[in-house]
Formats: sequence, structure tokens, C-alpha cells
Amino acid sequence: MGKDVIVACDFDSKEKTLAFLDKFQGEKPFVKIGMELYYAEGPAIVKEIKARGHKIFLDLKLHDIPTTVKKAMAVLSGLDVDICNLHAAGTSRMMEAALEGLTRPDGTRPLLIAVTQLTSTDEEIMKRDLLIDQPLDKVVMHYAKNAADAGLDGVVCSPLEAGKVHEVCGKQFLTVTPGVRFAGGDVGDQKRVTTPEKAKELGSDYIVVGRPITAAEDPVAAWKRCVAEFCD
Repeated sequence: MGKDVIVACDFDSKEKTLAFLDKFQGEKPFVKIGMELYYAEGPAIVKEIKARGHKIFLDLKLHDIPTTVKKAMAVLSGLDVDICNLHAAGTSRMMEAALEGLTRPDGTRPLLIAVTQLTSTDEEIMKRDLLIDQPLDKVVMHYAKNAADAGLDGVVCSPLEAGKVHEVCGKQFLTVTPGVRFAGGDVGDQKRVTTPEKAKELGSDYIVVGRPITAAEDPVAAWKRCVAEFCD
């Protein structure tokens, strides 16, 4: 897969989601289905969006004991999505178990990526709430290296960390980066943010963009702007 813009379809119903996707006449943006939509509509919404011809990043961020995650990933592998994810904090053994569960009998599987630290987290929060005293950058790189060593395909990280992740884990190790806003846009609850153009410069392989597209007056134009700034 080359560089791409993944549109975060953070809606609470099938109706809102399909109405949004219907705006893209003849276009099939890569979409992210997160917890809000998946918990509202279940696997059926994944199958319907896939049947429409979209690539899908199923963003459920699994984090549990290895056996439970392995079994859950075995179920998700049947949904024919393109990317799944989990929390790197679940340990290397959990990530290895997830890969085992996600791999189908014929050897195929979706890409599997690990969340390092959420882009709503900064170093102060990490130290205060998680009792992690190491620098944020060092923690992210350690989690990324653990994910690479476990056989995963990449990580979710801030665009600001993408280049360093490639240095530590190699150019082929994917960086999927939320926290992207247009210049002058509202950053919302994100802490570590940048623009699509800057994310490209920093080495992001995929950017995940939600409200700057979904809440735009013209979502299709906003998506095309993202693609032009990031992919071209």
C-alpha cells in the first residue's frame, strides 16, 4: 500500500455513516471504523462498507490477556478488513498471540498495527496518570520496537514521531498517524498534532483524519485537499 488518507467515520449510526459516504460519488476513500460505530452497529456495518468497495481500518484497539486477544482477532479476520490494531502496552506476548489469531488458514491476514501512546497523551499526563517516568519519545520508540520484534506491520503514533519510528524499526514498518489538522484548524482534544503536508514531510505512511473532513462544510473537498497535501 502507498501513502493514503484514512477518513475516521466516527458516527454513531449506520444511517449517518452511509449518508456521509454517499457524498463521495465515484470515490472510495479509505475509512476508519472505530469503537463508536462498531459498538452501535456491529460487524454488519463493516461488511456493508467493504461491499461498497472501501478499504477499512478497523480501529478497536484490543488490549487483554493473550488468549482472549487471539480469539477476538480470529473473529475479526473473517471481516476482510485491511488493517486491525491493538495496544502495544498489552505486551509482546499479546501481540504475538494477536498475529496468530488474525492469520487465516491460507496464511493471509489484514495488516496489524499497535497503538504506542494515544495522541491525546503528553509526557505530563503519562507521568502523572500512568507512572511512566521515561521520556515520551523513548516510550513510543520502545513500544514500536516491541511491535516490530513481535512481527507486526506498524504502529499508530503521532506524525511527530513517524520519522524516528522508521529510523528505529525500518522504512517498511508502517506509521499510521492521527492528530492531523489543516493549518489553523481546531486541534480538539489532541495534544501532538500537525498538518497533512507536514505529516508527509515527517514520514507518515497513512494519516487518519476525522473532524476536519467529516465536520467540513464540503467533506469531499476537504478530503481531496488532504489527499493533495499528503499524497501528491
